[in-house]
Amino acid sequence: MTTPPFDPPTAEDVRIVSLQLGRPARDVIGIAARCVCGAPTVVSTSPRLADGTPFPTLYYLSHPAATAAVSTLEANGVMVELAALLEGETADAYSAAHEAYLADREGIEHVPEIHGVSAGGMPTRVKCLHALVGHSLAAGPGVNPIGDLALERAAWSPTVCECPDYSDSGYSDSGHEGSTGAEASGDAVPNE
Repeated sequence: MTTPPFDPPTAEDVRIVSLQLGRPARDVIGIAARCVCGAPTVVSTSPRLADGTPFPTLYYLSHPAATAAVSTLEANGVMVELAALLEGETADAYSAAHEAYLADREGIEHVPEIHGVSAGGMPTRVKCLHALVGHSLAAGPGVNPIGDLALERAAWSPTVCECPDYSDSGYSDSGHEGSTGAEASGDAVPNE
């Protein structure tokens, strides 16, 4: 679990995130959560991409097994079930998660175009479980109630390594020197 400020990502982190995303990673500012084996699980992306594009999704799930498990939840209609819980204390906690997300991102960089916009549908909708679970894994249990519930329902656990062997992939980040970021999905750029 890591919220800003992040340790700078290593070249190996960026290489692995690139493998996870299936394309060269860009604008990675940190690894907010890791698998028990140490591989990236949640990538943190700059609030403004190098090309100037505002990017509201600070935390995004990049781990292949986690992403697949959360995609299954979305395909099975779990977002509708979780959205129905947005009343009373759960709605208040979800709103607080939204504010925490905004504070984390604002602590990195103020981007006027995305002021007040977090990710995953917060604070009133459930739009992207990948972003919400990513936030839960980065911030820790109890911060994002919907991300926590989705993580509990997922057929993946952060306590069990399901990583592929990244060592023999043959992917090299050469030609992408100076690119330390993920083109992670979320509200701004489709990933799936």
